Amino acid sequence: MPEPVFYRRPAGLRFTFFLIIIAIVSKVQGQICNGSLGDPAVNITFGQTGGTANFPPPGGYTYTPSTCPNDGYYTVTGSTSNCFGNTWHTVSSDHTGNGNFLLVNASFTPGDFFTTTVTDLCPNTTYEFAAWIMNVMKPIASIRPNIIFRIEAPDGTVLASYQTGDIGVNAAPQWNQYGFFFTTPVNNATIVLRISNTAPGGYGNDLALDDITFRPCGAKITAGIVGSPVDTVDVCEGNSATYVFSGNAASTYQSPVYHWQLSKDLGATWVDIDGATSPSYTRIPTEAGSYWYRLTVVDASVAGVTSCRISSDIIVVNIHPTPIVSAGPDRILLTGSSTTLNGKAEGESLQYSWSPNNYISDVTDLTPTVTPPSEIDYTLSAISSFGCRNEDHVLVKVVTGIYVPNAFTPNGDGNNDLWQIPFLDPAFEATVNVYNRYGQVVYHASGEIVSWDGKLKGMVQAPGVYIYLVTFKNSNLQLKGSLTLIR
Repeated sequence: MPEPVFYRRPAGLRFTFFLIIIAIVSKVQGQICNGSLGDPAVNITFGQTGGTANFPPPGGYTYTPSTCPNDGYYTVTGSTSNCFGNTWHTVSSDHTGNGNFLLVNASFTPGDFFTTTVTDLCPNTTYEFAAWIMNVMKPIASIRPNIIFRIEAPDGTVLASYQTGDIGVNAAPQWNQYGFFFTTPVNNATIVLRISNTAPGGYGNDLALDDITFRPCGAKITAGIVGSPVDTVDVCEGNSATYVFSGNAASTYQSPVYHWQLSKDLGATWVDIDGATSPSYTRIPTEAGSYWYRLTVVDASVAGVTSCRISSDIIVVNIHPTPIVSAGPDRILLTGSSTTLNGKAEGESLQYSWSPNNYISDVTDLTPTVTPPSEIDYTLSAISSFGCRNEDHVLVKVVTGIYVPNAFTPNGDGNNDLWQIPFLDPAFEATVNVYNRYGQVVYHASGEIVSWDGKLKGMVQAPGVYIYLVTFKNSNLQLKGSLTLIR
């Protein structure tokens, strides 16, 4: 019986699980897999939603829709709780957090509880087998599951096997991963996976099974960025630099077929890059995002079998977005008064500041108060933790008074068609009303740019004299006068 290759504690999210596999396999490469691993050629997840009987164990077990199966029964579920006097853990999800698992209450007679035939593997190739298992019993005296994994040829010949020993109980629900390596036959890549429980049913021996995978192990493949000692780079959006990736496959590949791949979702899915079929690849600038690259290699004799592909280590290029910076609208203030700037800055771990630092309450505040004695231009600058920069400007105009025009000609000739108050900044929070000779309000504005086209609800108003009244929210100041509408 081969020595076990690894026994792993729970990894949490699927992305974290992927990284942990890479790290731990690399520790044992000198013992079993002296090369690189490919993607899972087989990935039995038991589905995403709703229980089904599509994964029937062999004789002696019966499917039940109950999430608390009795001895000799099994179910496919995404959770289980309050079982058998609360002697089972409450399991709220599968080991990745987003799907189902196989829940088995062992039959009284030890034996097989899961078998499946796997096809389309690569012949004469080493594969990593792995599966996640949980003892769902709480820490009480009970029968412990003791599992044997067997990889068999179709004729029943055992190619490899591994026994877990007693799987202990834990104070909290805990997924553990078990696995080993095996080699497919030279003349037939079809294999049978047989999982058996050597312990009897009864009080205990209740387990969950999830995420059964087979990953090919081949000769070593390396990949890196030419001229860089690291395999991850962080640059800012708009950077025009190109990067050359270079890969190398071990000489054991007699006729290697190369293909670079790209993932834009942190390694969840990979796609072949069109035309990238040589050991080197030149990356051109792209928009913001995280781009993962790797080189896959397969021998020409089995190039059509995707499960034969072996992957290099991953190269990561992170293109960080330019910060979004707005200094806000230009401001107008009366001599001796103050106004507030309305800055905004969005991005990755930003630091921002205003300049110059004259007549401003706080240069690190996005909405500072400013009191300049004369016109001034302020700049809001921001820089992300990755060095990505942006800036914006705001003009603060200082006036001695507010001029209110006393006439306009809204006749559509493009000249003086709108009645506007140029220096009435919205920050003054002024209310403007225009009245006709009957005291009716024909125009109203509050805390906004004043712009009247001589109409009321789309109806043209008669030429003549109108009265305007401007009041301020935080002041007793009033501006009142006559306004002549000329047509």
